[in-house]
Amino acid sequence: MVHELVGPLLEPAFTLGGTPTSWGEVLGFLTGVLTVWLVVRQHIANWGVGIVNVLILGLIFLDSGLYADASLQIVYVLLGLYGWWMWLYGGVGRTERLVQRTSAVEWAGLAAGVVAATAVMTWVLVEFTESTVPFWDALTTALSLAATYGQSRKLVESWWLWITVDLIYIPLYAYKGLYLTGALYLVFLGLCVAGLRAWRRDPALRPAAAPA
Repeated sequence: MVHELVGPLLEPAFTLGGTPTSWGEVLGFLTGVLTVWLVVRQHIANWGVGIVNVLILGLIFLDSGLYADASLQIVYVLLGLYGWWMWLYGGVGRTERLVQRTSAVEWAGLAAGVVAATAVMTWVLVEFTESTVPFWDALTTALSLAATYGQSRKLVESWWLWITVDLIYIPLYAYKGLYLTGALYLVFLGLCVAGLRAWRRDPALRPAAAPA
């Protein structure tokens, strides 16, 4: 059943440098770029497009027997639904949520979560997989989850987490010989920098004017 759904996504769309690129990779990239662009603009549709993006990846991972990666996409879907709800009703009085700064408590929670998740996933990758870069794989995954959570709460500093992830992914993909994918993450990096600048200029972050 899964193979019937994924089959067309695995068909090569084009070949670049002798390496075939599947329709799934193309759709994953396009929906990924569209998602980040919509987040930069604080458009609520980013969550729907993002969920489509992770479902595509989840089906491909499942068909390839990468069950851990496929399971991780479920977490992203749940975070996507949480973010969708938060952006609509997570503000004061169940109103639209506004851009906010990350508090010290939130930073501490995110840091603790990243450290714990990285440690657990590194151990799992070392013990049960043949990953050649278990620590970096675990770290980028943990940071991505933390960034998605911060994004769901409209924390402006979540962009710094995404920028950190991209800066790790670019040389990591180059190390693995995935130069095209590394180049694509340069696009994501540029969008993340644009997102950070745009959210910093958001009126919600400006101090209220003092009464006359």
